[in-house]
Amino acid sequence: MISLTQLEYIVAIDNYKHFAKAADACNVTQPTLSMQLKKMEEALNIDIFDRTKQPVIPTMAGEELIQQARIILRETKNFIEIAENYNSNITGEFKLGIIPTIAPYLLPYFIGSFQKNYPSVRLKIIEMKTEDIIMQLNHDELDAGILATPLREVNLIEEPLFYEEIKVYAKKQHPLIKKKILKAKDILRDDIWMLAKGNCFRDQIINICSLHDELRENITYESSSIETLKKMVDIEGGFTLIPELATLEMPIKMLENIAEFEAPKPIREVGLVYARSAAKKKILQAIKQEILNNIPEELKDKNKGKVVEWK
Repeated sequence: MISLTQLEYIVAIDNYKHFAKAADACNVTQPTLSMQLKKMEEALNIDIFDRTKQPVIPTMAGEELIQQARIILRETKNFIEIAENYNSNITGEFKLGIIPTIAPYLLPYFIGSFQKNYPSVRLKIIEMKTEDIIMQLNHDELDAGILATPLREVNLIEEPLFYEEIKVYAKKQHPLIKKKILKAKDILRDDIWMLAKGNCFRDQIINICSLHDELRENITYESSSIETLKKMVDIEGGFTLIPELATLEMPIKMLENIAEFEAPKPIREVGLVYARSAAKKKILQAIKQEILNNIPEELKDKNKGKVVEWK
């Protein structure tokens, strides 16, 4: 008899490619995990993993079995969550991934209201890169993600939440601030501060203009935080680009450091993304509604500019 726990163990080993890390992720000791794997292999009369390789990799038969194990675990999870959805109360744990260029600006708008209205939901929020959110959604390790869309991932569903302008932030005496209304080519300067590679907002900035190569050559510094870039501008000069949501709580004095692009203005679409097999529909829609109920109205206007894609 093969148990669901044993299936969880082989999926964890495949995810982490390491027995000790898989055991930690499953909250068991390594000997316990290894023993259960051995029992499973003996019951099936098949080696699931090639233990001579480092990192650990599945055998040919193991690859098929692990793929089926993922399906079984996902459908078991869905089975339980479908039943929970028919309860009158919205309850349960929900894992939400959110990219760092959205998290610090969006969460304060809705998280308090959500906690007040849905006290029985255990909402676990994790900041991570877009590629990691996509991977974990496809592996059913996250329930949903909030990130820049469109993604055009076959197995994922996207529900747009809001649209924010991409703006320039610089010191008041900077030439871009003096112009106030900018063309895309105006940002092709050697004093731009950029987010690190692998960040989708960075890619959107590069895609604002067609002269990609020139902009890449002009990068002099990279950071993973918009707030860090703003501080660099304040202290060292130069300029950076920031999303509209990051400007809404700025002091009036700091708004003098903002310049905008000419129409059609570049905008970022932010969406709620989840796997097609997602079962926690009530919590998903509750999160979406809380966000829409609490964000400023100007962010809901889809027609205020042109969405800048990041791929």
